[in-house]
Amino acid sequence: MRHVREFEQDKQICMQYENDRGRFHGAVVPPTFQNTLFTYPTLSELVDAVQSEKHHYVYGRGTNPTVEIVEKKLAALERGEECKTFSSGMAAISAALINSVQSGDHVLCVSNIYYSTMELLKYLGKFHISHSVVYSTNTDEISQAIQSNTKVIFIESPTDMTYRLIDLAAVSKLAKDNGIRTIIDNTWATPLFQKPLTLGIDVVVHSASKYLGGHSDVLGGALITNKKIMNTLFTKEYLLMGAAMPPSEAALLLRGIRTLPLRMQSHQENALKVATYLESHPKVAKVHFPALESHPDFVLGKKQLFGYSGLMSIELAEANYHQVEKVINKFKAFKIGVSWGSFESLVITPNLKNNEGKLIKEHMSPGTIRLAVGLEDVNVLLRDLDQALSD
Repeated sequence: MRHVREFEQDKQICMQYENDRGRFHGAVVPPTFQNTLFTYPTLSELVDAVQSEKHHYVYGRGTNPTVEIVEKKLAALERGEECKTFSSGMAAISAALINSVQSGDHVLCVSNIYYSTMELLKYLGKFHISHSVVYSTNTDEISQAIQSNTKVIFIESPTDMTYRLIDLAAVSKLAKDNGIRTIIDNTWATPLFQKPLTLGIDVVVHSASKYLGGHSDVLGGALITNKKIMNTLFTKEYLLMGAAMPPSEAALLLRGIRTLPLRMQSHQENALKVATYLESHPKVAKVHFPALESHPDFVLGKKQLFGYSGLMSIELAEANYHQVEKVINKFKAFKIGVSWGSFESLVITPNLKNNEGKLIKEHMSPGTIRLAVGLEDVNVLLRDLDQALSD
């Protein structure tokens, strides 16, 4: 019942919240404020606005009415106090991490996270910020991996490529007990299917290019947190680093958010049918998708998730680069490409350069293939999977 009420509330937020038609002359779609600056009648009024740029329209790198609508919607969906949107998901992740650490600090990553996030953490090493990975989702093992200078625990749940779940309430309590900030990339679940802030997580980030946009035509990111963190982040990592979301992208993102509940329900329905089919296929050794009862974190998912998106992975029984390449090249409905979360179905593998040793070290099978299940007729997708996996 709680999920039904939450979902109905979220649908209203996606469609109606902060549209303010009275303010925009009854326009059913808010206008796009495609301008770089805002003028004021007097110098003193401009000075006042500049001194409180977080709450006034001054320059496009700070605030913009179109962008602000998106931010208020996303904050409401995540049950957070404030949101800032960025020009990419990595810009949001960069801002969240840099705001949270200083030279000498340590970041603990839980299990598999996005490749570019790991590359960013390696880059931060030049500023004497260290990181390590605990390849486990067990809270006790995460606790044992905390160092004396750990200031951030960075999470993706489900984890990247392997789709294990992390007990967010338990890890957030662990972090708070040790004075550590928690950051989660919540792109997989979207704010509809997981609300980490309500479980004690400090900062939520999204790649808005995925499900939030949903049409493969928006590049953007979002960061949602409390007012205290956002006050420091806005004046430093947001304004100074300058990775603001343009109003044109915000307008497209608003369009995507309007249909987010409908699209996520369809992604979920298609993905469950695909995962169930693959689970019984003789060429597939394992399916990583939290909605399956066979998934090791199925019970935790029922407690923590409100639904399931369309991203999963499989392990081929014949786990080598040659077989992975052979299967992927046979796909027709699933297109070969990076990214995910849009209307189209996509396929890719982490075994891109025959890097099997590295994958094994990262607790991934060399036979891993990632499937982003889109909104096509599911029977078309099942037939495509059948022919791609056949000899």
